Amino acid sequence: MLVARRIVWAWIVFAGVCAGGAFESRLVQIDQGPIRGYQDAESGVFVFSSIPYATAPTGKDKYKAPLPPPKWQEPYEAVDKGIVCPQFKSPFFEGKSMQEDCLITSVYVPDTDQKNLPVVVYIHGSGFQVGYGDQVTPKHLAKKNLIAVTFNHRLGVHGFLCLGTPTVPGNAGLKDQLAVLRWVKRNIASFGGNPDDITLAGYSAGSASLDLLLLSPAAKGLFQKAIPESGANVAVFTMQQNPIEKAILHARRISNFSKVDDIEALEDFYTTESYDNLCSVFYLNEFFNSDVGFTPCIERSVGEEIIIDEVPLNILKSGNFPKIPLLYGFANMEGIFRMSLFNVYKDRMNSKFSDFLPADLTFENEKQKEEVAEFVKDFYFQGKEIEEDMPSMLNFVDFFTDTMFGYPALRSVELQRLAGNKNIYLYSYSFVDVGGNSLQYKDYTTDKGATHCAQSFAIFDYRNMLTGEFVDENTLSDEFKQMKEVMRQVWYNFIATGNPVPEGSNLPSWPPMGADWSPHMSLGNQIKLEGSLMLERGRFWDQIYQKYYSLPKPPSPPVRHIEL
Repeated sequence: MLVARRIVWAWIVFAGVCAGGAFESRLVQIDQGPIRGYQDAESGVFVFSSIPYATAPTGKDKYKAPLPPPKWQEPYEAVDKGIVCPQFKSPFFEGKSMQEDCLITSVYVPDTDQKNLPVVVYIHGSGFQVGYGDQVTPKHLAKKNLIAVTFNHRLGVHGFLCLGTPTVPGNAGLKDQLAVLRWVKRNIASFGGNPDDITLAGYSAGSASLDLLLLSPAAKGLFQKAIPESGANVAVFTMQQNPIEKAILHARRISNFSKVDDIEALEDFYTTESYDNLCSVFYLNEFFNSDVGFTPCIERSVGEEIIIDEVPLNILKSGNFPKIPLLYGFANMEGIFRMSLFNVYKDRMNSKFSDFLPADLTFENEKQKEEVAEFVKDFYFQGKEIEEDMPSMLNFVDFFTDTMFGYPALRSVELQRLAGNKNIYLYSYSFVDVGGNSLQYKDYTTDKGATHCAQSFAIFDYRNMLTGEFVDENTLSDEFKQMKEVMRQVWYNFIATGNPVPEGSNLPSWPPMGADWSPHMSLGNQIKLEGSLMLERGRFWDQIYQKYYSLPKPPSPPVRHIEL
């Protein structure tokens, strides 16, 4: 049971909302009507929670783009209502209100009368399958004199079923993200924010989402800087390779659905099935090949606004996207999040390593696939059997670090650089809290590095990894408190200026990335500028992806079943 809870936990990223006290209130007029938020007792930040930024469509339209939000005359009490979108139920969502109309946002405003403050909008992680906007909160970051925004979006089947039909066009969750960016653009000045100085940030799947929005013409001009944290637009888990195949697989998994050649029947199944059944399977660790279930897709034109209608790799190569400043990176041991599966995976990896090759690679035949698998296994495990020992475990971590997070990030920023982006600030986060309660599974990593999205957890208000409870940051080790302060200052600098280390800072100078992923900032127990990031491992995967990468495809044109 503990292993299962950890598997869910590694992806939902500390579900729960801080229940800090509130005293003073503030009334703000937005385009929907007046709203009242309250000051958080611990941080002093004013919090406006559970504001509807759009309305989720229902019935047969539930997979379409969001509708306009409600309006009101009397002040809307913007307090936490515990609303989360339909998703796989886990113990971490006990006490939450899981509901279809779930498109809400929270705004964190510092206690100041200043106007035109910089704004950061955060997209939550959790593999596109689970989670909610305030599963982590940015009160301490907002104290730096910026406005922070979090929000819910549709998830899993509800957010990313993609049939390519007018009823189920795909990417509803990304369209929610687009809707909240437009809401922020319209309303953030009322909170004291600058609608022309917005940074889009995200962690894990949220990072992959924003990396897609960077390439979308629909999102152009809605943000001016971006902070992708441990997730990339070309990652194996970001785009569905075959959306119709995935829809059929899921329908078969949760019911006795058998009309696999009838798009009308498939559409009818998904528009009438209950959310309890639709969300009854948790896919995040279901597949050896790092696929994660329902995720964004390449859309077909069905007469409505499209988020992504071209393969991200092709857009990056074309250079046809805005070249905005990026603070881009990942933790040095992202693969730690899969260590709870080590004993489940190791025997299969020894007998058939090819099952673990990323899902976005394709081969001419089984022989070629096995040859590539042996090549990869030799690179990471030096031809040795994978055993329950520290060398095997660390190599296991490196493999999943590279295939899911590290290499896709390096690939994406390299294509950005080649397209002319001269303002990419690359980093690797490796801080280990040797003095206290760290964000690593210490049983597996000793003192060697940081787990998936650890840099994001350093930015946000701190939660205990296993309980999900917020922790008084005064109780943290001196080393971790200092690291959190450094990280928040670096992030604030970038959000406010587009430069993580502006002139006059006491941190090492941080120039933009050039060739060979160099330089990069090592954000560890020591902060230092270093040369190439993961060069050997990055070039190793370059040679594989140049030969075997399989472009994600839009859903095939629907073939309607005709009764004779």
